Amino acid sequence: MATLTVPHSIPSPQEDCEQLHKAFEGWGTNENLIISVLAHRNAAQRKAIRQAYQATYGKDLLESLLHETHGDFEKLLLLWTLEPSERDAILANEAATKWHAANRVLIEIACARSSEELFIVRRAYHTQFKRSLEEDVAAHTKGDFRKLLVPLISAYRYEGAEVNMHLAKSEAKLLHDKISDKAYSDEEVIRVLTTRSKPQLLATFNQYKNEFGNAINKDLKSDPKDDFLAALRAVIRLICTPEKYLEKVVRLSLNKMGTEETALTRIVATRAEVDLKLIKEVYQSRNSVPLEKAVKHDTHRHYEDLVLALLGCEEN
Repeated sequence: MATLTVPHSIPSPQEDCEQLHKAFEGWGTNENLIISVLAHRNAAQRKAIRQAYQATYGKDLLESLLHETHGDFEKLLLLWTLEPSERDAILANEAATKWHAANRVLIEIACARSSEELFIVRRAYHTQFKRSLEEDVAAHTKGDFRKLLVPLISAYRYEGAEVNMHLAKSEAKLLHDKISDKAYSDEEVIRVLTTRSKPQLLATFNQYKNEFGNAINKDLKSDPKDDFLAALRAVIRLICTPEKYLEKVVRLSLNKMGTEETALTRIVATRAEVDLKLIKEVYQSRNSVPLEKAVKHDTHRHYEDLVLALLGCEEN
């Protein structure tokens, strides 16, 4: 369900390097040439281009992009050019070190990645920042959020499809009892949400609704202004329907109602090779407008061109 479009026949990494170097030469930067190359290469191909660029010109392609571009266009281009694990490590570091209670980026990374992907992110984080992600999250968060976020980003969930229905029933009751008692940050609640496999949690949440009449997230809306309850709901939505959660992030960003100004950049950069097509479908169903049209209305110039290219739409 990716939106990234890669030509059937692509130039060699060396040829792509030459085109990028050509885009940087002269008085002005040829942004359209940069987009025509980088917005149509997958992660492995972009990595090969960076390696060839380093070998040919003696510097990291990211340095040249940083020097030759600016603004939102630069931010998206740099994130996109990074390897996925590098990108998530940088996003996680920014979210951890500048953490505030309404920030959901760490939850996004923890819950919208596979166990193996999250493990690779933690390894990339350690390589880049010389500290563990868990260490930084623990240092910059506190209270109930620390209790939730540290095990969440440390998780290595079972990825198989097997489900224990007896366990789903007992843990649905456990969650209902704790929520009824308003013990939202109870260790048992956090244990269930941060250790069980996604199929097991889906079974538990379905059992919860069947047994007690409400979806679990509805029962977690007792105080809509409570940031910790919102964080718990985000965990559950990203496990159950990540495309719906991420569509809302994009929608609020475009409507200028979100607290995360760079949300559109983040979602496009991280999901174009994953499920951005599905997010686009949810957006159109939810808003009766294609996401491309909303992007054209809300963005400008080369940033707009790059977003549209990564959305799989070349027309401006």
